[in-house]
Parts: sequence; C-alpha cells; structure tokens
Amino acid sequence: MRRVMLVLALSLLPLAGADLTKLQILVKNEAGNPIDRASVIVKFVQGRSVTKFGAKIRTSWELKTTQEGTAKIPAIPQGKILIQVTAQNYQTFGQVFDVAEEERTIEVTLKPPQKQFSAH
Repeated sequence: MRRVMLVLALSLLPLAGADLTKLQILVKNEAGNPIDRASVIVKFVQGRSVTKFGAKIRTSWELKTTQEGTAKIPAIPQGKILIQVTAQNYQTFGQVFDVAEEERTIEVTLKPPQKQFSAH
C-alpha cells in the first residue's frame, strides 16, 4: 500500500509544479532607470488551479522593489494575474497579464504624473 501511494505521489510531482509561475517584476522610469521602493501588488485573478495537494496556494503578494527595481514573487498560480505598481512622483500602473511559463520577468515602466488643470 505504501509503495502504491509513493508511486502515485511521485507521478503527480511534475504536474504540481507546472501550475505555478515564479515572477520577477522589473520597475523602471521612462529613462530606463530602476525605481527603488515602489509598491508592487500581484493578485491571481483567474486560471488553472489554486490548490496543490489539497493545500491552498498563496494567491496575492504585496512587496517593495529593491534598489535594482525588482520585486520577486516566488510562486503564484498560472493564469491571469493583476499587477499594480505605485511609486511616489509617478502615475499608478495596473494591468492584467496571462502567465503560463514556469518563470517570467515582466517589465513595468512608470510615467511621471500628469499635469493638473483647473477650470478657474
């Protein structure tokens, strides 16, 4: 019985890893310079699976970028994910991406704020 369970568990291992993506978000400005301490929110929206061997997989992350402008998310379910980035003195970025790879780097370019206009 133990042997059957071990063989079954080993046969499922490749399938379990295939549903997750390791993400790296690279945040830069329009000049191509990295943006340090930008707030990055990544949320799983829709996709293949949110459980692994019956345990719920983490589906959202909130973190800050490094001095190199990177934020690394260890593993998130593959499918549609929402990435939101905010940083002081820049416009907020938000977009849904469809990820199907085991590893992916997504580059986000933040724009300066728009000028404010008044009717008076």
